[in-house]
Amino acid sequence: MLELTSEIGNVVLQEGSSSPALTANAAAALAVGLAAFGAGYAERGIGSAAIGAVAEDDDLFVSGLIFTVLPETLVILALVTIFLV
Repeated sequence: MLELTSEIGNVVLQEGSSSPALTANAAAALAVGLAAFGAGYAERGIGSAAIGAVAEDDDLFVSGLIFTVLPETLVILALVTIFLV
């Protein structure tokens, strides 16, 4: 196990290499993918709660829709950030 720690340190610190571990395109894809994963994870609870609230009272449709759409702004902000950088 201790033998692996020096190898892992070399990979993380990029010792002996002039190229980064991730290219710019890979880092951008990872950022958008993680933002989309986070939005989906947030929406799974919000969507079911919004459906339950609308089933009880039809007046809660607009607030349920707003709460459901809010996590999607994470993905939109990630895409905007990629295009700005």
